[in-house]
Order: sequence, then C-alpha cells, then structure tokens
Amino acid sequence: MSNKIKELDVVALLRDLPEARLVKGQVGTVVEKLGESAYEVEFCGDDGRAYAMLGIKEEDLMLLHYSKVEAA
Repeated sequence: MSNKIKELDVVALLRDLPEARLVKGQVGTVVEKLGESAYEVEFCGDDGRAYAMLGIKEEDLMLLHYSKVEAA
C-alpha cells in the first residue's frame, strides 16, 4: 500500500497552524491536490459542518489508516 496522499484521504496535522486556528493532531479530509506537494484539506466538526478549509504542505500532514497496513 502506498503512503502517498490522495483525494478523500483522511489526514492529521503535524504542527499547529495558529493563523487558521488549528492545532497539531486535528483531523481533516483531502479535497484536492494543489501542485506537487500541497493539498486542500477540509476540517469538519461532529455536526458535519466545515470550520476550516485551507491549503497545507504535505510535510505538515500525516496520512491516517483505518485498516491494516504492512510495514515496508
């Protein structure tokens, strides 16, 4: 399985983004790839309403897995 991020993947922030009022560990969904190393990520609350959507560099994201993934 590839660890490359793609559209609709669930990701977590690896650092605080105070300008967007987001903190390390918040979880969002990739909605679009922006160039070679950035993604548009949407963050939603428990009610399903988006509270933030912004472009984030790949280096600031961790891909989350919901099924077994074999280590390389």
